[in-house]
Amino acid sequence: MKKDKTIYQVTTAIITSVMIFSIYKMFTPDYGRLGLPNYIRIELTVFKIIGLIVLLVPGFSMRIKEWAYAGFGITFISACVAHYSSGDTFLRSLEPVIFLIILGVSNIYLHKLRNVQNTQA
Repeated sequence: MKKDKTIYQVTTAIITSVMIFSIYKMFTPDYGRLGLPNYIRIELTVFKIIGLIVLLVPGFSMRIKEWAYAGFGITFISACVAHYSSGDTFLRSLEPVIFLIILGVSNIYLHKLRNVQNTQA
């Protein structure tokens, strides 16, 4: 159980860091290179902040947390497409896929921890 909790905490910390860094990057000149409209920047920022709150604050239902995971998954897939479409190399475009895998690991271990809590109760 301690190993599962550590894996969950580390992967969730990585996702949190990546999301915070991506919010920062959206307000640098690098964002304009992707060719996305400016209103997407505000929309993504708001939803990333809401998703991080849901992911990190205990007490949210599992269903709401699943929506946060789904939203982040869509964000990573969209980032992959946006980077590739803007002319980034294929390898650079696959970077968000690495974080998508880490997001999946975080989700899997969230469920493992939740199942252990449910069987102990």
